[in-house]
Amino acid sequence: MENPSEELQSLYIQSKNLLTKLIATPSFSKGEEETADLIEDFLSSKGFACNRDGNNVWAYPKDFDPSKPSVLLNSHHDTVKPNEGYTKDPFTPEITEGKLYGLGSNDAGGCLVSLIATFCHFYNRPLPFNLILAASAEEEISGKNGIESILNELPEFELAIVGEPTLMQLAVAEKGLMVIDAKIRGKAGHAARDEGENALYLALDDLLQIRNFQFKKISPFLGQSKVSATVIQAGTQHNVVPDICTFTLDVRVTDSYTLEEALKELKTCLKAELIPRSLRLNSSKVPDGHPILRVAEKLGLVQYGSPTLSDQALIPYPSVKIGPGDSARSHTADEYIYLDEIKTGIEGYIRLIEAYAESKKL
Repeated sequence: MENPSEELQSLYIQSKNLLTKLIATPSFSKGEEETADLIEDFLSSKGFACNRDGNNVWAYPKDFDPSKPSVLLNSHHDTVKPNEGYTKDPFTPEITEGKLYGLGSNDAGGCLVSLIATFCHFYNRPLPFNLILAASAEEEISGKNGIESILNELPEFELAIVGEPTLMQLAVAEKGLMVIDAKIRGKAGHAARDEGENALYLALDDLLQIRNFQFKKISPFLGQSKVSATVIQAGTQHNVVPDICTFTLDVRVTDSYTLEEALKELKTCLKAELIPRSLRLNSSKVPDGHPILRVAEKLGLVQYGSPTLSDQALIPYPSVKIGPGDSARSHTADEYIYLDEIKTGIEGYIRLIEAYAESKKL
């Protein structure tokens, strides 16, 4: 039998090598074909039977048993586009002072390769559940061709472990997102005369309401839901009183509300017509009493509620978010992950799965 420390070192080296290849391969959302190829080739080289739909790649354990419950390991391989602040080539992996630099290294490449290593570790080991790996696309844009598109091809899950950079702390709840396009109508007129009804001024009344708005219900874990005005547009030329003003609202919704309920509450205090772009990205919270919460306590994992969105919003099963790296580095110039974080990520994921398996025997 392979020495455990030697196996972990081997998994770490393989993970680092795979991550450098992923960094060197552009994988913007909707254009992840080549990184999907890399992941598929890596898993196939291990002798795993791979499944693929679009740019989503997934694999089942060696002894998949449909009579057993299933647990999902999921992270994404798409990235945002690099911002103008980069001083390094975002597609040239660079290791300096223990840091691996490159676009997607932290969000969420380190998590993804650590989860792949975890899947490899357990592939030939018996577990009281099916451990299934899915590397998904379009997470950064919450696209419809990402994790959501393959759920009907997978079994139901009693738990999903979503890999995102959390410093290996456990996010057991996550705010949902609703983007609203708001439109308010006035009446056009000549700016030189006392004519018309200025839609900009009407919108200001709504914007002041939004600035001070507080949702009535507060989540014990995620706190307040939050609405922010982020974009505004009105007018076509300087001498015409605008008859239409549109603005965009970013609404982060806790588990105290459905998206529909949050929309209804906003409508009670705003004059504008409110049209949500989507009602797909729901909040999530692990149900009280779920075994993963006992496991987290046993392992001494910090538990928290996350304000940022992930594929948790599209997974209709109990889910947690955990992974190496720090979300504060995500989408920043000269993104990096510490190599030691990848090691601790692999070890942490393995401990989590082992402890969860042990909890199923109690």
